[in-house]
Amino acid sequence: MERKRDLKHFRDLEVYQKAFAVSMKIFQLTKRFPQEERYSLVDQIRRSSRSVCSNIAESWRKRKYKAVFVNKLTDSMQEASETQCWLEISLACEYINRAAFEELDSEYEAVIRMLNSMEMNADKFCY
Repeated sequence: MERKRDLKHFRDLEVYQKAFAVSMKIFQLTKRFPQEERYSLVDQIRRSSRSVCSNIAESWRKRKYKAVFVNKLTDSMQEASETQCWLEISLACEYINRAAFEELDSEYEAVIRMLNSMEMNADKFCY
């Protein structure tokens, strides 16, 4: 786990970097989705994947208040889980293959574990 004193910005958080990177993978992947999914599945999966990152950023700025910090981390985990659901739907619709699904799903599991660890150790991040 990262030490609070080493962190100056939410962008310094490894979990933010991982969530951002996987969000960008989803953005690139969804460019190949069918046109008819542009305003439904594509919007949903892009929105939820980006929300993981934005909630991490918000939690960082709210760390003065432990309960709010933890709440924003929980929101981020929920968005990560929502993204996993959209990925599963994308797989079922054959917009992505099994390998892409498993890679992205695994990356979100790692992000969720990191966020959960931050939540369980919130005192190390809050002031």
